[in-house]
Amino acid sequence: MPRRLGFLPAALLTAITLTACSAETVESDDPKPPATTNPSGAPGGTPGGSGLPLAEAIGKIPVAEEKRTGYGRDSFKHWVDEDDDSCTTRAEVLLAEAVTAPEQGARCSLSGGSWLSYYDETEVTDAKKLDIDHMVPLAEAWDSGAHDWTPERREAYANDLGSDRSLVAVTAKTNRSKADRDPAQWMPPAESATCTYLVDWTATKLRWALTMDDAEKTALLNLAEPCADSVVEYESAP
Repeated sequence: MPRRLGFLPAALLTAITLTACSAETVESDDPKPPATTNPSGAPGGTPGGSGLPLAEAIGKIPVAEEKRTGYGRDSFKHWVDEDDDSCTTRAEVLLAEAVTAPEQGARCSLSGGSWLSYYDETEVTDAKKLDIDHMVPLAEAWDSGAHDWTPERREAYANDLGSDRSLVAVTAKTNRSKADRDPAQWMPPAESATCTYLVDWTATKLRWALTMDDAEKTALLNLAEPCADSVVEYESAP
C-alpha cells in the first residue's frame, strides 16, 4: 500500500513519474517544487476526526530514565521475510512506498522505480541509495523499554510492517546522519518534514509502549508548537 503519497504536490508526482527510468539520484540541494504536507500530519487525519492532537499524544508517552546497558544491534533480528514471499522487510517497505513502482525480479530483486525521501525532499530513482529507517532507532527503542522484551518481540519491532509509521525509506545520508538520535538531538533537514516526523515518532512510541526521557519530552513539545493541527493515529502493537 503506497505510503505518504498524500504529502506530494501534483507537480512533484508528475516530475517523479517522468524520471522513473532515470539512473540518477537527485541531490538534496537541487531546485525542487516545494513539498507540502497534510496539515494533520497523518494520512486522512483531521483535527475533528479520530486520533489525538500531537501535544496530547506526546503527553501520553511515559517519562523514564533510559537504559543502554546490554544493547547490541543484533538484539533486533532484521530484515526478515515473514510471509515467505522472497521479499524481506526492506523490500516490502520499498515496494509500499514507491511513487513509481519498481520492476520485481527473481528473489524480489528491484529495478527502476522512484521514491521521495520526505526527510530531505529528495527524489530517488535507485533503491540502493535508500535506507529503511526505523522511525524510533533500535538503540533508542532499547533504551526506552525494549531491553525488557523477548527476542521475538524485538524482531517484531525491527520488522514492523503493521504500521506505515514504523519504517520509512529515506536517503542513506539522512538516515546515517540521524543514527540513533532522538528529536532532542536530530530532526530531518527539510522544514516540511517537521510535523510529519513528530507524528511518526510519537505514534511509534505509543504503538510499542516505549518511554521517553526528560530532554526528549521537552524537545517534542517545543518542536510540536507549530503543529497545532497535527493528529496522531496509532494502534498498539500485538
